[in-house]
Amino acid sequence: DFLCLSLVNGFIQLRYNLGDKTVILQTFQKVRADGNTWHSLKAGRVGNEAYLDLDGINITQNASPGMNMLDAHTDFFVGGVSSLNLVNSMAVENEPTGFTGCIRETVINNRELKLTVTDPKGGANVGDCDGTVCGYTVCKNNGTCQVENAGFSCSCPREWIGSTCEQSIHCSQNKCGSQALCIPQPTSFSYICVCTLGWSGKYCDSKIKFFIAKFVGNSYIKYTDPYYGKRDLQHSRISLNFTTNQTEGLIVWMGKGEDEDNDFLAIGLANGTLKVVINLGERISVPLIHSKHSTCCDERWHFVTVVQNQTCIKVYLDEELILFEDIDPHRKYTALNYGGICYFGGFEIGRKVNIVTTGLFQKEFIGKIKDVVLFQDSKKIQLMKAEGYNVYDGNYRN
Repeated sequence: DFLCLSLVNGFIQLRYNLGDKTVILQTFQKVRADGNTWHSLKAGRVGNEAYLDLDGINITQNASPGMNMLDAHTDFFVGGVSSLNLVNSMAVENEPTGFTGCIRETVINNRELKLTVTDPKGGANVGDCDGTVCGYTVCKNNGTCQVENAGFSCSCPREWIGSTCEQSIHCSQNKCGSQALCIPQPTSFSYICVCTLGWSGKYCDSKIKFFIAKFVGNSYIKYTDPYYGKRDLQHSRISLNFTTNQTEGLIVWMGKGEDEDNDFLAIGLANGTLKVVINLGERISVPLIHSKHSTCCDERWHFVTVVQNQTCIKVYLDEELILFEDIDPHRKYTALNYGGICYFGGFEIGRKVNIVTTGLFQKEFIGKIKDVVLFQDSKKIQLMKAEGYNVYDGNYRN
């Protein structure tokens, strides 16, 4: 399988092969090759349908029915490859040659590739695109880059300071404790401290322990399962207790939460009812929603269990079986390859729940979670020993 974007006789071509047939799309207009004009290029595929967009002019094409998943277990190459022998003969028009020009803002599945000196795995014969040390977006937050004899300097907007305008003036003298995050509040000319797990207080300077995790919004816990490599991923299970007075919120996301191709199992609330979504492969997310009027948002403790037996999903709420469905009778994908990652309450600071979950859930969870058990483990997981921010002790009514 492959997907390739190339420049052919002045036109942009998208070629991809999902294992049965090579599909080719080509732009209607030529690229203006004057060395000064930047072009916006978007390309991709959803199932059998491919699209190609050059400077806002879009074309689409449907491939013949058949394979609809791109299985490309390889590195991602930009501008060329380490050896031309790696290029599939069907991926290009003629003999493969490297790209000559400038590339910036490369985004794959909503994640920008950092085309810098240190971030890629490797590369050769690549220089800075504007011919100076300023490059592209060296200065953050709309700062202006200026070339100096000893390198560069940034002229920062009024509310930002630092060598690359990376620090808010509101956080320059902050009192936030170790590992806490300073979040600027420009409207009040102040800041707030977001505490890492195990700390609380205005400046995150009070040590705490908890067995019940309290999520207050903009909160999350990221737990890495130490036994993931030994799990039977065709028979997954998660159970927990939760309480909330909210009608929307992501309670738990078993999966990497990085892009649409990752498997996941998610539990949350939607319109006041319990919602479970599972993806075992090929970006097919199957939502299971409890149809009856739910009492999930009454500030009482509720016990939820989700059991995955290959493609059969059972959901229990307060010991009652409320959902039972075979999401794929053909058994095409049967394992939950969730990467050993579990998010509780939301995702990392700055990552919006509705964006990461592509609209499956609208908000982060506000409420309390306790007694989380994975698979058939005899012990509850210790949320205190995970990674996270803005989570507090839920043992008290505070």
